Amino acid sequence: MERKDVAENLKWRASDIFATDEAWEAEYAAIEAEYSNYDFSKFQGKLGQREVLLDCLRLNDQISRRIEKLYLYAHMRNDEDLRIAKYTSANAKVGALISKIFAEFSFMEPELTSLDDAVLQGFINDPEFAPYDYMLRKIADSKAHVLSAAEERLLTLGGDVMRGFQGIFMMMNNANLNLPTASLNGEETRMSHGLYGVVLHGENAEEREEWFKKYYGAYIKLIDSITQAYYGNVKKNIFYKTVRKYDSCLQMALHGEDVAPIVYENLIEAVHEALPVMHDYISLRKEVTGLKEQHMYDIYVPLVSNADIKLPFEEAYNLVIEGLAPLGEDYQNLLRKGKEEGWIDVCETEGKRAGAYSSGVYDTHPYVLLNYQETTNDIFTVAHEMGHALHTYKSNETQPYAKANYTIFLAEIASTVNEVLLLKHLYKKTDDKNLKKYLLNYYMDMIRATLFRQTQFAEFEQIAHGKAEAGEPLTKDSLNAVYYQLNKDYYGEGIIHDEEIAYEWARIPHFYTAFYVYKYATGIISAISIVKRILSEGQPAVDDYFRFLSSGGCDDPVSILKKAGVDLTTKAPFKAAMEEFKTTLEEFKSLL
Repeated sequence: MERKDVAENLKWRASDIFATDEAWEAEYAAIEAEYSNYDFSKFQGKLGQREVLLDCLRLNDQISRRIEKLYLYAHMRNDEDLRIAKYTSANAKVGALISKIFAEFSFMEPELTSLDDAVLQGFINDPEFAPYDYMLRKIADSKAHVLSAAEERLLTLGGDVMRGFQGIFMMMNNANLNLPTASLNGEETRMSHGLYGVVLHGENAEEREEWFKKYYGAYIKLIDSITQAYYGNVKKNIFYKTVRKYDSCLQMALHGEDVAPIVYENLIEAVHEALPVMHDYISLRKEVTGLKEQHMYDIYVPLVSNADIKLPFEEAYNLVIEGLAPLGEDYQNLLRKGKEEGWIDVCETEGKRAGAYSSGVYDTHPYVLLNYQETTNDIFTVAHEMGHALHTYKSNETQPYAKANYTIFLAEIASTVNEVLLLKHLYKKTDDKNLKKYLLNYYMDMIRATLFRQTQFAEFEQIAHGKAEAGEPLTKDSLNAVYYQLNKDYYGEGIIHDEEIAYEWARIPHFYTAFYVYKYATGIISAISIVKRILSEGQPAVDDYFRFLSSGGCDDPVSILKKAGVDLTTKAPFKAAMEEFKTTLEEFKSLL
């Protein structure tokens, strides 16, 4: 289907950002003319003066808000059809403009860091600095890790080079992987990342095995190059942690998001304690599927068939609204508003970016990209992405610009709350035993993939970085050995640990943004506790949850999460999530 054939009410309204491409071009030219030769030096050396600092911060906000709209429009139009060169070019133009202009602000953090503590604290306590007080508190806390202005500028200018390892991996993972052909429904088919996932969820055991072995075979052929790319990325992280005077790369990553190390420690500890339940689940999969031998390529096979919920988008969206009723009428009305006012791009079309996401900036409503198909998974995707969208909407509505953006640590919570609420709604309203089993299986797989699997990844990163920080070179053999042992620890004896799985680390793009994946695990842990409170306590818990949604980035993320009743510095939410997994497994067994 071509985009021109899609009904207008199923397309997002990019015109709400800029009415036309020409309007975008005019704004781009205006910003470039106004700021490319702007005298930013008038602020340098004077940030200790109250009015100068206020002017500088407000100018930064002003430029950021205008450029964000440029970026949002360009990337949305590009994602509508990746074949259109002018939008690809527009994306690149905005990226270059962002790098050029914001390099000029690189003096701010080191200069603010050099200010006397009493001066900084005075700004923090000043009501006019209220939009910036948390940012200033973080700067005060980062004094030991910020370099001189000249050194910070060098690091900023070197950013593209230092990010090169990720680009090298992406090139190998997409352009140079040379995936072979394999049998699909009896026909030789060129393998792809997308089809690999489809086959592993399929019922043909011979095809699953063939695709698994050939897929990993392609990575094995490139393993020496991938190892060097990953090791180079780790060494880059060690460089940054060394020059910024952190004890470890993990400490640097957590400090960057203002997250206490105890959160990471609680996660690893709780998952290790719950591994016997995970092993029980893996063994149950073997029993239900009737496999004589269960391999790593068998763990994605649904335990329940013929229970998929197939609904047109309109009906699916109404089901999501119905399922999120515990969040109240205001939330449901915002969902209706999003659908009626052009937030969502629904249909899969030729050239459109694959997958789904939510995006938005302070001066627009949120936008959601879908490629909707009539499947249960896509219904949950609608709930998930609208969770992101309404989190953004409430934060932008409530917070000043400088505090509106919530961190990645918090980003997956609202989306997962929506998924869990929808699942529990569907489970409660059906008497169909097969559908009940399907939903329980869906929930267990969600927890396995988002909590256990991502924690396995997080532990791998911790071990790999620890080895490199201790001076031990990272080789393909040492990395494979670490990953293979973790796989055995996490999945237990109810499955054959195929030798190819030792190479799984080599295909994970997120490893090039170190210590990122653990946030998926803490996200679902937080969501489970929030949903439990909402369903048991009602309106008081909903009110707390809305305070969380409306907080943006006004404080450190762990403190913001406490507003919703979740304290990740304690073990309670971690234990609650593990208990939820255990209870769901027992409920599933009772229906067999």
